[in-house]
Amino acid sequence: MDEPMSIAQVSKASGVTSRTLRHYDGIGLLPPAFADASGRRFYRRDQLIRLQQILLLRELGLGLDTIAEILDGTADRAEALRLHRKWLLAERDRLDRLAGTVARTINELEGGERMSAKELFDGFSPDSETAKQLAREAADRWGSQATQSHERSRNWSTEKWAAVNRQGGEATDRLIELARAGVPADDERVLDAVAAHRAWLEHHWTPDAESYTGLGRLYADDERFRSRYDKLNPGFAEYLRDAIAAYARARMG
Repeated sequence: MDEPMSIAQVSKASGVTSRTLRHYDGIGLLPPAFADASGRRFYRRDQLIRLQQILLLRELGLGLDTIAEILDGTADRAEALRLHRKWLLAERDRLDRLAGTVARTINELEGGERMSAKELFDGFSPDSETAKQLAREAADRWGSQATQSHERSRNWSTEKWAAVNRQGGEATDRLIELARAGVPADDERVLDAVAAHRAWLEHHWTPDAESYTGLGRLYADDERFRSRYDKLNPGFAEYLRDAIAAYARARMG
């Protein structure tokens, strides 16, 4: 029998915070194999594989409810993973094309063959036909909400991507300014800044109060997000979490 791993060991191996693992347990998505007398959670191989599949399906853009249906057998787990693999391969091919575009651009700048305008932007957005097919497959299996974010952005131009990214950056910069100034997270100025963050987010996904609050918790709990935000300003991940929660309570009812 495989050696059980503590929640701390699983967190270290997977990059998923202990708090997120406890949340997954709380909603029944990833119960541990057992808990000891003190309540510490332990995981075996089956739970680690389930966690891997949760992370894979999250990458695919599926919500936790849909993931639970897939992993609990009311939807096809293997088919979900096959579709995810197709998406990864399509993205690998796109990045290969993008690397080729950069190489040809370097060659042109060094006096080589001039590229056409179309060639300059090869690889900057996913292949439309591949993306459409994969989105149709996901929607057929799990409904149109399963790939909502992908559907919204799949045909964006490079200019649109730049504009959306700039909007998100400006909203984040404003919140950092307020955090540095010591403005409380529930101040109206902060709520206005969070409204700009929400407007940016809605280019990809339309959250309700619960899911938006959950996203804020993810920013603070997931080490990948926390480290990114705290590099911008120490403690910013928790400030952003609290600001989003305050906004959801005050303005999303």
